Amino acid sequence: MSQIIPKEADVFVIGGGPAGLAAAITARRRGFRVAVADGAQPPIDKACGEAFLPDGLQALQRLGIQVPLDETYRFRGIRFLNSSLSAEAQFPNSGSGLTVRRTVLHNAMTEEAARLGVDLLWRSAVTGISPEGVLVAGRCVPARWIVGADGINSRTRRWAGLESGDKPQMRYAFRQHFHIAPWTDHMEVYWGNRCQGYSVGAGPDQVCVALASHEPSLRLEDGLRELPGLRARLQGARTLSAQRGALTGNLQLKRVWRKNVALIGDASGTVDAITGEGLGLAFSQAIALAESFEAGDLTHYQVEHRRLTLRPLWMARMLLILDRRPSLQQRTLHAFREHPRVFPRLLGLHVGALPPLHLVRDGLTLGWGLLTA
Repeated sequence: MSQIIPKEADVFVIGGGPAGLAAAITARRRGFRVAVADGAQPPIDKACGEAFLPDGLQALQRLGIQVPLDETYRFRGIRFLNSSLSAEAQFPNSGSGLTVRRTVLHNAMTEEAARLGVDLLWRSAVTGISPEGVLVAGRCVPARWIVGADGINSRTRRWAGLESGDKPQMRYAFRQHFHIAPWTDHMEVYWGNRCQGYSVGAGPDQVCVALASHEPSLRLEDGLRELPGLRARLQGARTLSAQRGALTGNLQLKRVWRKNVALIGDASGTVDAITGEGLGLAFSQAIALAESFEAGDLTHYQVEHRRLTLRPLWMARMLLILDRRPSLQQRTLHAFREHPRVFPRLLGLHVGALPPLHLVRDGLTLGWGLLTA
């Protein structure tokens, strides 16, 4: 991995997480000279669900990233559970999702970026941007395009004047891994009165568990007391990783570019982790951004970014209606059981396998089910 600061770059990416590396890889594949700078040292870990839904898995494959299959876990659908009911749906067209530990994914992406000839500047904090380029390690690196991939608290977004005036309500999420064989080939979502819990296999002998709530002090061990079904599954399992926390929520920006600066991933706006779309969405954004570099016009990226984000944002808002509403959770699960075709269709819409037209019909069916449950 190169640590020599380049004299110049066609594309300079600020932030070396998966979103930044995806932007670098897609741009490099199109012949651009690319540099990535990050103050951390790989592999970079971060609290996230680590699961790709089928559409996100397709985006990963389009990037050409190969992850070690013996360090992954395939799952076939989603299961919702509360204290007394459950409902499940398979992904359409026999599709599957894939769980990859964040550190495993980051290693694979770093190796691919290095193989392609991306200049990787680790432990190199960016201190600012200017019309001429990017300020790093006390010097300015001229760059035609600057990409902000520096997360939810993006400094690049502030430097470029792209901050949104909206202040969304955020939730607090925590993630940890447990040494236990996965008990299902589904991602499970446990609904409680104060939080949601998520579990999915992360390998043949480990499970990734996450918790999200509006309470900043609610950690995994406390949240599991609110979710007795998930707690019972994990009984006696030892932990394999430290508990990591992060903010999650819906943040939509009016613009994701200005002049020669574009934002990607969480820096460009966030979708609540309840959708499971974060990584896949960032990878699709990277592909659209590289196409805009080729065209020499970031206007196309703005349009594509908005299109890509529309469905996940809508699904997040719909799912969050159930948050802290036990009676509505109960009625929704009853409706899914009474109308067994609705949940699979909503899941198909969620992963982009069905057109939005299905939402009207199935939304009416679900609404009637909720009224009569």
